[in-house]
Amino acid sequence: MTATTIQELFFKPVDRPIDGVIKADDERHLQVELDEYVITREVSKGLGAFIDAYLHNPTANGVWISGFFGSGKSHLLKMLSLMLDGDKRVSSEQPGEQSKRPVEILLPKVEDEILRADLKKATAIPARSLLFNIDQKFDGIGGTHEAPILEVFMKVLNELQGYYGNQGYVAQFEHDLNKRGQFEAFKQTYERVNGRSWDNDRDALATVTKRSFAKAYAEQFGGSDDDAIKVINDAKDSYRLSIEGFASRVKEYLASQPPGFRLNFFVDEAGQFIGQERSRLLNLQTVVESLASATDGRATVFITSQADLEGILGQVKFEQADDLSKIQGRFKTKLTLASADVQEVIQRRLLAKTPDEPEPLINIYEQERENFTTLFRFSDGSIQLKGWSDCQSFCGLYPFHPYQLSLFQQAIQSLATHSIFEGRNMAVGERSMLSVFQQVAMAIKELPVGRLASFDQLYDGINEVIRGDKKQTMVTAQNQVGELELRILKALFLLKWVPQFKSTARNIAILLINEPNFDIRAHEQAVKDALINLESQSYLQRSSEIYECPSTMKLAGRRQARWPVG
Repeated sequence: MTATTIQELFFKPVDRPIDGVIKADDERHLQVELDEYVITREVSKGLGAFIDAYLHNPTANGVWISGFFGSGKSHLLKMLSLMLDGDKRVSSEQPGEQSKRPVEILLPKVEDEILRADLKKATAIPARSLLFNIDQKFDGIGGTHEAPILEVFMKVLNELQGYYGNQGYVAQFEHDLNKRGQFEAFKQTYERVNGRSWDNDRDALATVTKRSFAKAYAEQFGGSDDDAIKVINDAKDSYRLSIEGFASRVKEYLASQPPGFRLNFFVDEAGQFIGQERSRLLNLQTVVESLASATDGRATVFITSQADLEGILGQVKFEQADDLSKIQGRFKTKLTLASADVQEVIQRRLLAKTPDEPEPLINIYEQERENFTTLFRFSDGSIQLKGWSDCQSFCGLYPFHPYQLSLFQQAIQSLATHSIFEGRNMAVGERSMLSVFQQVAMAIKELPVGRLASFDQLYDGINEVIRGDKKQTMVTAQNQVGELELRILKALFLLKWVPQFKSTARNIAILLINEPNFDIRAHEQAVKDALINLESQSYLQRSSEIYECPSTMKLAGRRQARWPVG
């Protein structure tokens, strides 16, 4: 049966749930995340370099994973953590199916036989993965925060061992009791004496439960309540966090495990947490270095960052050149996810067709091949944006045009630089490229085969995470301008800070093309008329042939409308 609508072309339903935002601590849909994961060509290369170090040079224990907004670095980090965790099993969401080790799902996706064999060796090494978002883990930690990276690492180690992560001195007290073989007995006494569990009460130890602690401690170890309170107060006053102490604790943990056991730390959004703070970067380097020395390379640290290591280092001023070389030497293994990875993921997860080159799309491409070259030729002086290279490329990416991925990536990065997205740590918004392109595909899925996605539609995919004060003009415009004018405003909103793109009438018209076979001259004239209308109402301003959204402007003399201010 020949497909007549866009949705009939796809191998999988285009509107199926696809979680485009992978969260480190979310284990609700692990099977889906594993099944949907795409090992791209670039990821395979990076995995090869990592596995070589993991198997043969464990002292090179720092792994830096970088990639722009929505490139999949958090997804890769999570997949690595699942694959290397020897005890991890994933329950099937299908009734009756047995649970599986993540590596059983991921390894068949690796096409290179040598890499697949090396991954199998690496995943056979007994190991435990600690996966966390560093900013979220940092919340709630008590202390002076002189070494925030170290504090978070100690917190996750304490939580792994069943100790209280949010207050280091409480965890240290528990650890000391445990070393003496008294922790479990103390917890049982606490519950018997107070009628509540120690694990639930310890977060209020500094305030309401100190007397409850004193009763249980005195009951267990003797002495008065005041003596018990002095014990916990002394523990608080004497607690000191150090790199050496942390590394020693990791070494002690590994010694309690089977021979060769490894402990791997997977730190999401570490680059964003570090920012331009030299002290945090040096703190990270020292943690990784100390772990390598104390554990003989049996503790690896993986981090994700929007910027690559060189990009981070270029923004930080170092007092000593030695500091710079130490950090570079510690993170020898680097995995960079580029725009090619994103396109491959979008094609394989969202846009895969059945068959790969459906006959209706082949016919359209053969018919319109020359026309496509003319339609999507941006005017001189603007950014160079490539089109479909051949029929296979057209079928693989349809209903999107290649320029839309690269241009949207630049748009998102520029908007992020100007603080357009809302919420804490919304440097690039909480939407991945995959999520945005899926939303557009869903919006046009019932249109006839041959229709195309237009660039302005990508705005709707990020609309929910744009700060309210940054889209007042857009809200106003929805009630005051026509459909074509609104589409123009959406496209130019995305491109406001992309100077390489020259927003001439011709180029704007190209952004709005949504079908190949139509009257392009009439379309360009309609766009020119709409631009004149928008300029007359002060929605846009023109400089020579370039149209742009001004930072502030008056709406037809009646009210102020504000576009994002840089």
